[in-house]
Amino acid sequence: MKITTLMDNLPSENKALINEHGLSVLIERGGKRILFDCGQGAHTWSNAHRLGINIKRIDAVVLSHSHYDHAAGFRDLIELGGGGSMLWTGPHFFEPKFAFDGLKYTDLSCGFDEDFLMLSGVSHNVCTDVTELAPGAWLVANFPRTHAFETIPERFVRQTPEGMKPDDFGDEVCLALDTPDGLAVQVGCSHPGILNMIETVHERLNRPVYAVFGGTHLVEADEARVKSTVEQLRGMGLKILGLSHCSGAQAESCIHGLGGVHSCHMAVGDCVWFEEQ
Repeated sequence: MKITTLMDNLPSENKALINEHGLSVLIERGGKRILFDCGQGAHTWSNAHRLGINIKRIDAVVLSHSHYDHAAGFRDLIELGGGGSMLWTGPHFFEPKFAFDGLKYTDLSCGFDEDFLMLSGVSHNVCTDVTELAPGAWLVANFPRTHAFETIPERFVRQTPEGMKPDDFGDEVCLALDTPDGLAVQVGCSHPGILNMIETVHERLNRPVYAVFGGTHLVEADEARVKSTVEQLRGMGLKILGLSHCSGAQAESCIHGLGGVHSCHMAVGDCVWFEEQ
């Protein structure tokens, strides 16, 4: 199994690639290609081209949530003739999302709707709990909020038929992949809380979580919270932490200094391999 970062905030040693605020990851497993998130636009697919990846050979696309920096690149992917015909999301994915500063709203939505999917011949599938996407690969959604300190910033709101409401990120999903050492979990931004999410995966699939990749949204966390988070993840079996996107430089620096977990930043073009279970 190979996990490759197609888009991330940071550059790598491959200077032919474009880095920008966003996340996109390709998982190759059992002869299948699962695309997890699409970044914010066409630069993601330029990177795929530079890496020799054929975007027309994608078996399924998963969008972790509908913020533009993870989902807006899906439109470009489809318009370039890639992406296959199967899209997986969480529920309420098409509720418009905004950032609110007390006066004005900034649209953070994905930039396409269900009509676009229908006209493009894309099947929209919704995960509400646990869904087996392929042998040894599960989507997980609906994360109980058991860790009170994992709060969502008040600036994030969503538009509903009843008006603007705080965004609870009920649309967020993650991808769990089986390995001989336990689960490798790919997350997007972890808005519901990285501990809430990983604990849910650990309990529902009844497997240790060996590795976590993606955005942990610890960018606003203090050192005490970062240390507590890593310690609790270690209690679920964590040995490898591949940080991306919204994890935060300060949090990453703190994690690198902790023992018991191997950590790195998965910049654009970086990849890892695991044995498949």
